[in-house]
Amino acid sequence: MKRNVESWNLFKRLHLRPRQLKGLDAGWWRTVGWFSKFRPKTKFYIDEANIVKDTAKNLEKETDSFIRSSCSELRERYRTGREYQEDRLRGASLWVEAVRRTMHLDPHIEQIAGGLAMVDGTIIEMATGEGKTITATLPAMFAGWRGRGCHVVTVNDYLSSRDAQWMGTIYNLCGVTVGSVVHETTPDERKTAYAFDVTYASSKELAADFLRDCLAVRQTPALVPTLIDTIVDGGTRIDGILQRGLSHVIVDEADSVLIDEAVTPLIISSQGGKVEVALFHQAAEIAGILNLEEDYTINLRYREVNMTDVGIERLDVLCENLGGMWRGRRRREELVTQAITAKELYEAGTNYVIEDGKVVIVDEFTGRLMPDRSWRDGLHQAVEAKEGVEIQSSKDTIARISFQRFFRSYDHLSGMTGTAQESINEFWRVYETSVVVIPSHRPCVREQLPDACFETINEKLAAVIEEVIKVSDAGRPVLVGVRSVEESEQLSEALQALARAHELLNATRHEEEARIIQGAGTHSHITIATNMAGRGTDIKLADGVANKGGMHVIITEKHEAARIDRQFFGRAGRQGDAGSARAFLSREDEVLCRFGSADAKFERLSKAMAHAQIRASGIALRRRVGVLKSDTWLDEALGFAGLSR
Repeated sequence: MKRNVESWNLFKRLHLRPRQLKGLDAGWWRTVGWFSKFRPKTKFYIDEANIVKDTAKNLEKETDSFIRSSCSELRERYRTGREYQEDRLRGASLWVEAVRRTMHLDPHIEQIAGGLAMVDGTIIEMATGEGKTITATLPAMFAGWRGRGCHVVTVNDYLSSRDAQWMGTIYNLCGVTVGSVVHETTPDERKTAYAFDVTYASSKELAADFLRDCLAVRQTPALVPTLIDTIVDGGTRIDGILQRGLSHVIVDEADSVLIDEAVTPLIISSQGGKVEVALFHQAAEIAGILNLEEDYTINLRYREVNMTDVGIERLDVLCENLGGMWRGRRRREELVTQAITAKELYEAGTNYVIEDGKVVIVDEFTGRLMPDRSWRDGLHQAVEAKEGVEIQSSKDTIARISFQRFFRSYDHLSGMTGTAQESINEFWRVYETSVVVIPSHRPCVREQLPDACFETINEKLAAVIEEVIKVSDAGRPVLVGVRSVEESEQLSEALQALARAHELLNATRHEEEARIIQGAGTHSHITIATNMAGRGTDIKLADGVANKGGMHVIITEKHEAARIDRQFFGRAGRQGDAGSARAFLSREDEVLCRFGSADAKFERLSKAMAHAQIRASGIALRRRVGVLKSDTWLDEALGFAGLSR
């Protein structure tokens, strides 16, 4: 009977989605969120952490058996929902002692406070290097005790397997089972991993498995027979379902996953029909004939191409002798507009790279390659035609979900990141979670140097090279953050010409990425990386480096969200270490050209960039809110049938 109940609960979890508040309800909820910012939440959790720390000292003389039996007792209470308020602090004390015994580390007050805050379903802001990986095991332990499963979201597959193995000893002593899911994990292994109390996985793997489960439910013959069969034979028809519901989730790098990648759709697709290769090549040829401003205009802010009246008339003439689909006015305008978009707005080395004769998308936020993804509506084929590589057939979407919608489906959401304050309102509005800022264990002494401003990109990059060499010669490590693969290779070639040893990190294997980032803090070491590279991996300074001034971080171009710049700057000055950071700007920077004014006075370039970032963040927020409204419409208009459309 228990299995039948679990099957029915799973069915409901797959089909009943959270609704977006409207009208007065939405206004009231935003007001509550605004006032919640002023609650002294940080002090409350710090006070609780001090109590936990003092209580944990009394456990130092106890045996491992005592720790295990105490955790087993609390697990039974949490599993049956009979826990008391004092059990929360007692459980945290047992966790502190478990970490001390297994990791030979003494969790500091700030880690305990951060863990307790996440137990209450909040997003915590904790500086880089403060020990977020260990902190996450505290709320995961409590969630694991409840017996409904807990997903811990990591940045990539490497960190999923590493953290599950690394933190396994803590969980084991606390009576919690743990597993991980990576791209290579088989279906049977996935089902086993999801059956554990805690499962580490990337957002992509979790959402993909969720969609596969949705498809498995939809492919059953009919709703009523399925329920009858569930009652009669124990649900053999849904034995292929991998996950057991979406109960608890803890998101590492929450700002990146829940905001930057929030509207990115996770798609399961099947191979489409035969592609008309000639159409895309003809469209590319026509796009090469048409002229900017005369035949079409470009809106850089929204990355849109619009045909002018003159361009439409000229297109009619160019297609006059072409047959087939070129006879349809609307279809030919769509084909040529996509070809122009590929020509003008998508650049090799920035938006994509050519690898093994194929166009591979580069993630705009992480700089990593995404070989399993393709642009929609013929854009990918348009880029392939532009580059002269083999044009792949389009794919038919059979299931899709935005990450924003996926994470809103969890009963209990919490997370951690180094930069959350800028997004307090959005976390509350979209995910109904508040933000708690956890102070650093040691004061941050990083020196934030003034922006260096230049007229052109070439002048800027020359100055970057000069500063890199100067700092490296002083014995300090340098980390240079770039926004494109092309720019990283430019800097690498310049350093090679000067015979300067360095590491280049752009869209490499995750294992290699972690190794490079871990070694980036040695004497005179130079590392060039995409802005988000190495998230989840600490940079520890070698002996004597701090005395020379610590790590120096440079970003060669500011991001659309200032929060991401602050995240990269946080690579320097870890745990009270010495360090410095500087941004290099030019009038030709993409963010300034798209969202600001490149005509701003030179001495006010930094302020113009700040205004451009505010405008860019506002546009991105409106886009995410639009997707949220679209998700809500799908829920209301299509019901559970719309989940995978």
